[in-house]
Amino acid sequence: MNEKEITKKNILFLLLDKWSDWEASYLSVGIQMLAGENYSIKTVAIDKKEVLSIGGFKTLCDYNLSTVPENYEALILIGGLSWRDHKYDEVKKIINQCLEKKRILGAICDAAGFLGTIGTLNEIKHTCNNLNNLKQWAGKNYLGEDKFIPKMAVSDNNVITANGTASLEFAREVLLSLKSIPKEVVENWYQFHKLGCYVVDIPNI
Repeated sequence: MNEKEITKKNILFLLLDKWSDWEASYLSVGIQMLAGENYSIKTVAIDKKEVLSIGGFKTLCDYNLSTVPENYEALILIGGLSWRDHKYDEVKKIINQCLEKKRILGAICDAAGFLGTIGTLNEIKHTCNNLNNLKQWAGKNYLGEDKFIPKMAVSDNNVITANGTASLEFAREVLLSLKSIPKEVVENWYQFHKLGCYVVDIPNI
């Protein structure tokens, strides 16, 4: 590993079995395209290193929860079909550590709902797939209904949440939260992928 690789800040993507391929793709590619010289994408599994996505991609993760490095810039929780299978106490621990260190925490789809089940959303503005479903799933642990915002993606106090249809909006909010990429660059990148258009300079004739 060269010196440049060592100085890069890690962005950790936590992937469960049956993770949603599309919810990670825009963000990971956006980081690499717009700030690859500053950040390194690393994947994390709960225990075993190999996880299978909904789309059938096998991912051999860089870390599991027992080997996650202490230094990282952001922890990204990707949604999927397994977040409701267990309580995932070990995931709760790393989430709380992320918040204590004031790092960026991103969660999309059912991963955002999971934050509601452990009390993370009680004091911050947030969104999720469906408010009523979140209330049923989280029960008494969720006290943040007054903080719920019916938007595709919401960023508040370094915590970004998004619903499962908002992979691009989620990526935009996380990229803006990194603060190392000019806002105009992020917005142009978003518009290009959202609308198929981008801004170019018109040459003088």
